[in-house]
Amino acid sequence: TLQMQLCAYVFLCSQRKEIDDTLATFALSPTQLQEVKAKMRVELERGLKKDSHPTASVKMLPTYVYRTPDGTERGKYLALDLGGTNFRVLVVKIRTGMRNSVRMYNKIYAIPLEIMQGTGEELFDLIVQCISDFLDYMGMKNTRLPLGFTFSFPCNQTEVTSIVNMILGDLVSWTKGFKATDCEGYDVVDMLREAIKRRNEFDLDIVAIVNDTVGTMMTCAYEDPKCQIGLIAGTGSNVCYMEEMNNIEFVEGDEGQMCVNTEWGGFGENDNTEDIRTRYDREVDGGSLNPGKQRFEKMTSGMYLGEIVRQILIDLTKRGLLFRGRITERLKTKGIFETKFLSQIESDRLALLQVRSILQSLGLDSTCDDSIIVKEVCGAVSRRAAQLCGAGMAAVVDKIRENRGLDHLEITVGVDGTLYKLHPHFSTILKDTVRELAPNCKVDFILSEDGSGKGAALITAVIDKYLYAMRFSDETLRDIMARFRREMENGLGRDTNPTATVKMLPTFVRSIPDGSEKGDFIALDLGGSNFRILRVKVSHEKKQTVQMENQIYETPEDIIQGSGSRLFDHVAECLGDFMEKQKIKDKKLPMGFTFSFPCAHSKLDEAVLLTWTKRFKASGVEGMDVVKLLNKAIKKRGDYDADIMAVVNDTVGTMMTCGFDDQRCEVGIIIGTGTNACYMEELRHIDMVEGDEGRMCINTEWGAFGDDGTLEDIRTEFDREIDRGSLNPGKQLFEKMVSGMYMGELVRLILVKMAKEGLLFEGRITPELLTKGTFETKHVSAIEKSKEGLTKAKEILTRLGVEPSEDDCIAVQHVCTIVSFRSANLIAATLGAILTRVKDNKNSPRLRTTVGIDGSLYKMHPQYARRLHKTVRRLVPESDVRFLLSESGSGKGAAMVTAWASRLADQTRQIAETLAEFRLTKEQLLEVKKRMRTEIQNGLSKNTQSTATVKMLPTYVRSTPDGTG
Repeated sequence: TLQMQLCAYVFLCSQRKEIDDTLATFALSPTQLQEVKAKMRVELERGLKKDSHPTASVKMLPTYVYRTPDGTERGKYLALDLGGTNFRVLVVKIRTGMRNSVRMYNKIYAIPLEIMQGTGEELFDLIVQCISDFLDYMGMKNTRLPLGFTFSFPCNQTEVTSIVNMILGDLVSWTKGFKATDCEGYDVVDMLREAIKRRNEFDLDIVAIVNDTVGTMMTCAYEDPKCQIGLIAGTGSNVCYMEEMNNIEFVEGDEGQMCVNTEWGGFGENDNTEDIRTRYDREVDGGSLNPGKQRFEKMTSGMYLGEIVRQILIDLTKRGLLFRGRITERLKTKGIFETKFLSQIESDRLALLQVRSILQSLGLDSTCDDSIIVKEVCGAVSRRAAQLCGAGMAAVVDKIRENRGLDHLEITVGVDGTLYKLHPHFSTILKDTVRELAPNCKVDFILSEDGSGKGAALITAVIDKYLYAMRFSDETLRDIMARFRREMENGLGRDTNPTATVKMLPTFVRSIPDGSEKGDFIALDLGGSNFRILRVKVSHEKKQTVQMENQIYETPEDIIQGSGSRLFDHVAECLGDFMEKQKIKDKKLPMGFTFSFPCAHSKLDEAVLLTWTKRFKASGVEGMDVVKLLNKAIKKRGDYDADIMAVVNDTVGTMMTCGFDDQRCEVGIIIGTGTNACYMEELRHIDMVEGDEGRMCINTEWGAFGDDGTLEDIRTEFDREIDRGSLNPGKQLFEKMVSGMYMGELVRLILVKMAKEGLLFEGRITPELLTKGTFETKHVSAIEKSKEGLTKAKEILTRLGVEPSEDDCIAVQHVCTIVSFRSANLIAATLGAILTRVKDNKNSPRLRTTVGIDGSLYKMHPQYARRLHKTVRRLVPESDVRFLLSESGSGKGAAMVTAWASRLADQTRQIAETLAEFRLTKEQLLEVKKRMRTEIQNGLSKNTQSTATVKMLPTYVRSTPDGTG
């Protein structure tokens, strides 16, 4: 027994040593911290020098803020705060007298994702729109106020108007999810001024624009005049401070001071922190959006500390040192261990039982020993972060002391950020480290009390926890383009087509309208529970004109789900009714049939249904030629006749409709209840059709893209739930991610999940919200309207039994935006693949073409079209694409195809009539023989030889060779 106890003790000691050795890599000795301080000091100096600034990892950007408040300020100012998904507008009233006071009034506005990633003009127009709304709210529209702008992104500041006017210049780069185009490298002040001019409702004096670190310093300096440093220790990490002008080599002037924005998050990008980086830091860096960048920030900021802890826990568990060696799926999930858990776990007031409860909420079945180890891991990671910030701060305060030639410096640091505010030990360790490394400096820290609101935190939680997978970078979209391009190739190949998900069906439509079409046509349009019959007249009296008359007929559910014969009998009956009303029953007009279901064509007037979609299940139709079925139903009636010359789907009809107005149109798209695309392909690339000359329209049937698992990496849990509950699980997966039939349901599922987690509606879930189909795609469109969207959100949610707060409505609007934005991005990627193929087919350096579009989602959603157009232009920059909305649906397109087919038939008939004159019957050939015999006789006779047409002239050659010569 003693031996067993001894072995157990040795084993536990061995485990303890492994854990201690792991955590020892995060323990920084005083010597190491002094080295970090020294290296930071070197980088501070390099960032200030003109020669070394371009390659310095700490950029030391000038802000043109020349002084901090001195207590004499007073008046009323307008302040803007832009640094995340919410934008804040404030009025700040400063009073002086017996006791200085500051009063603030503010309003928060959400910034839609499409604005964050749209154009700079749209972003600044929204900012000015928010300012206008706030000034109306405050009754200050006619008051010209000085404007201060907190703009929390790296900028090069280049302009100074006076000693108190700090004007920011060019944006260096976007961060925090912003990607607005035409901003980087441009003057933000000019963009804001131009937006104010465009609105032409008010005027403002733009006095100062600073980032959040500088804003924190200035806020705290009003309370404490010794505050000349600003520190952000939260999601990100940064420092600014007042530097002597004579040390800033790339700014003119030697007198006085200027605030420098260090952007110290980049410290270490030149590998000078490799000796203290651990393999866990490298793992986190490798999995980040910007590998190799912002290395210091990734070791010190709230965005990354939780992820570092997760990597350590996974490693210890793999080695059997934690959680009995069992790694849960949740622990494998990136971002699952949030930095807020470090703050909670390290709280001195939190018992181990509560730590265990936190771990269990993450799916981790922990013992008390596990809880102790996890607490130690969190402590090691957060302690190192605080020490590194302290070492960096020590470098800054020592530099300031030496700048001023002082033996001893007293200074205050203004601080903001959730890590500093909420972590129980971070601030203490930071202060202790500064005290140890800069003993000649007495440094006080003052907290900026102005934090972010619940709405910003809620939206951030929504994006990070649930919707991260729905946000695509351009790199991901280009990868999707490449995948779809491969599927197109497979669909066009004879050998690969049978297994291709994108079927690339030939339509036998060989050209778009050329303007010569004319005549009187009938068009049927069947693609849903309602179908349309049209009479289309195309004439050329002075210019080509089109007249259309149409009627909509309902298709009852029992017919949709019944037999094929009943369905086509119903169509024939409605067609007879329409012709009766048009008084054309006695005419046999050319007819086009828009049949919006996947079909295989062998010629223009033949279409074999491959499979029903859109709830249709009429029996006996799949595998049959729908033209024959309709002709059979018409003949069975016997009261009229029809000449069905062409059958196309709605996508081809849309392309032909738009092609009538713009002959450059060679792509058609439907973005509505369903989605599909067609385009003009070179015949030489279509293996299933004979011939190499000319082009033919291909119906891609792209809704099935991904049915083979190609899109599994970008599908979310909500997409899979939608698919499981559909009529055709495992089919049309791309369509289920992007089309109007499913978009509202996707949003509903996300809202239910959020409510269950307590992130929405205070955790309340109503029966209406749990009911499938109650949140419709039209609600998404209504909620995303720029002016009334939040009001619509409240109305819609109230009808679903929810009593939403304003923050709830903002969050729901954001969910709608991300879901619909994903749809537009995915459509843009697949369309981009088609456009690239068309361009390559033409072997042209730049593509100029038109895309015809129809569909309720594209038409009715207030932002969809703009998002789609922008993304396409980014993904296919070497193209000039016009997007043309089909105003009259695909029925007109069917008539155009019929007109083309009718014209082709007329041309064929005329050619045949011309060639008929050259055809000789057998009797005619015998008569020719007889006449030739007569003329030969006449030519041989002396009496008739002179008048014979066949002269029969003698040659005096009397024999042929006989082989004896």
